[in-house]
Amino acid sequence: MITKHKIVTQETLKRKLPQLRRHRKTIAFTNGCFDLIHYGHISYLQAAKQKNRILIVGLNSDASVRKIKGSKRPIIRQSERAAVLASLACVDYVVIFGESTPEKLIAAIKPNVLIKGSDWKGKEVAGSRIVRSYGGKVQFIKYISSYSTTKLIKAIFQKCKR
Repeated sequence: MITKHKIVTQETLKRKLPQLRRHRKTIAFTNGCFDLIHYGHISYLQAAKQKNRILIVGLNSDASVRKIKGSKRPIIRQSERAAVLASLACVDYVVIFGESTPEKLIAAIKPNVLIKGSDWKGKEVAGSRIVRSYGGKVQFIKYISSYSTTKLIKAIFQKCKR
């Protein structure tokens, strides 16, 4: 797979970041389960990737998704979800993490920008205090509420019942 080099460990990413920063790249971070990739995900990730940004996607591991979403999720295994994300031109790196939130990963890589969907405005964003503590910023990107993996799964079940 051509994009396999984009799926990295936290340690590998930490070794790559100093050189990217020397080249004045802005390190942007977002995270999620990305179980069934849909238009909402693509729109969000493309908006997150701006000029001069290195976009890192923290991907919840299978165990982490089960903790958050329940025992029937994820639908797609973490290795396959990571491969799909890595195949997107707007994604520079994918890092799988096992905790419920990416706070430890955020603390380790210290992104310049933490990105979340606008549905998170007014809520506590995991890692936002860490990012702001060293002068980073939190950016909210338009959330398309009509697209969600949960809604997609429900729609599939409804169509199968017919």
